[in-house]
Amino acid sequence: MKLRTHQRGSHRRRSTRRRAIGALVATAVTGATVATGAVLTSSAGAAVTWPTAKGTEAVSSTIEVSGTYDGGMKRFHGSGELGGDGQDEGQDPIFKLEDGAVLKNVVLGAPAADGVHCAGSCTLQNVWWEDVGEDAATFKGTSSSATYTVTGGGARKADDKVFQFNGAGTLKVSNFDVSDFGKLVRACGNCSKQYTRHVVVEGVTVTAPGKSLVGVNGNYGDTATLRKVTIVGDPKKRITPCETYKGNSSGKEPTKVGSGPDGKHCLYSESDITYK
Repeated sequence: MKLRTHQRGSHRRRSTRRRAIGALVATAVTGATVATGAVLTSSAGAAVTWPTAKGTEAVSSTIEVSGTYDGGMKRFHGSGELGGDGQDEGQDPIFKLEDGAVLKNVVLGAPAADGVHCAGSCTLQNVWWEDVGEDAATFKGTSSSATYTVTGGGARKADDKVFQFNGAGTLKVSNFDVSDFGKLVRACGNCSKQYTRHVVVEGVTVTAPGKSLVGVNGNYGDTATLRKVTIVGDPKKRITPCETYKGNSSGKEPTKVGSGPDGKHCLYSESDITYK
């Protein structure tokens, strides 16, 4: 494991929502402290498991990972240069994973800076974001064969995106819990370098409020495959499972062109989505 401080970007986007600094070591639900591995019951009646962190570590410079990093369920949160409470564009991450690296058994507390960056193929296993900062994770590999795997874990309190897919290849999200969010996965709509991107979401539990699960760019040949998705607390079906956009490389806001299963970019059927 190497430590290195990165310079922060100059382009900023401020959030109007202030984030709580110093998240609690135990999660409180209706006044009760939840033990590690306990099953929580949301107001909508869905069972969601959130772990209790085993200790807390402040991170003032990005932790660079090659190989496997096992956090032992410790909570990591930003401090110093990584301790801002906004959603600034260009923030550095708490963890940066090199090509092929694995990050597992980690809790990211507030402030979480820009979460996790993957420079190439990576695996995020049992990683939990208690209060998403700018993004929970950003995937940046440039190879069409790159594979980013998110298995287990969960994220909540994401004003905008949970997973930002800027690079090329395939992102697979499985057995994941997400709640109180804007978008679960967004293929970059206006990056200066664009790629064909594929997203697979399977076995994910989604708890409202939220806006959309996956957004892809049809003009770049992107696809989103959804299987065994459960949406909780959304009786009016306001959360859109899949949206298509016309992306660009000029930095302009991408244009939304459609939503719903189309057999070409949004690959799922109504039976793949269960509402509770």
